[in-house]
Amino acid sequence: MKDRPETESLVELLAIMATLRNRERGCPWDLEQTFATIAPYTIEEAYEVADAIERHDMADLKDELGDLLFQVVFHARMAEEAEAFDFAAVARAICDKMLRRHPHVFGDQRVADSAEQTKRWDEIKREERTAAPAAGLLDDVPLSLPALTRATKLGKRAASVGFDWPDVAGVRAKVDEELAELDAAVAARDDAAIRAEMGDLLFTIANWCRHLQLDPETCLRSAGHKFATRFRAVEQDVTRDRREWQSYSAAELDSLWERAKARSAR
Repeated sequence: MKDRPETESLVELLAIMATLRNRERGCPWDLEQTFATIAPYTIEEAYEVADAIERHDMADLKDELGDLLFQVVFHARMAEEAEAFDFAAVARAICDKMLRRHPHVFGDQRVADSAEQTKRWDEIKREERTAAPAAGLLDDVPLSLPALTRATKLGKRAASVGFDWPDVAGVRAKVDEELAELDAAVAARDDAAIRAEMGDLLFTIANWCRHLQLDPETCLRSAGHKFATRFRAVEQDVTRDRREWQSYSAAELDSLWERAKARSAR
């Protein structure tokens, strides 16, 4: 059930933001902020939205989406103060983009399925980049993205012009090659080479995920959740045994871990 019309709520939010940034009676903290200082909060709020979704917590999702919307309003207000653009321009730009990128919905084009739509979406984005001022193919892939996500986007962007492994087997072979180079760097005790080769390995694995149509961030997040769940089970066993962690042998800890895996599988 709706509390109030969407436009009324949005107008109120924009007015609240304008008051917070008012030079005479606004909030000192809000007045001190810049695009650069607010950006980390924007990223944090986006992650909190994703977290609420992963936990299937709709009440929390509503709150987190509000927090994320406030970040958009905050940035738009600062841009308006700088006479660059305002919230209406932000909304107009995304409306124009959605209309332009969905000609099968808002125009006379037709697509057979979601796969064809994804292909057409990418084609339209390439056309937009071509029409923009000259720039490198990878220049607009954000530096602030999570590293695995950025690696995937870089690989996908390069693949759009044919610069890619021919198939999944080719990426898999590259993983072995990078792992061998990492082993050699470790054996040589070359710290700089170890960091570089580990980066190459992670970059290749991210693109292996891309070829398998997997999101590496989701895969790693799932693995982290699984590890945390099993580790908590091991902690419970340690607490029940009333022993210190240091008193366990490696074999005993491995046994507790296998027991936790068996319980989670059930």
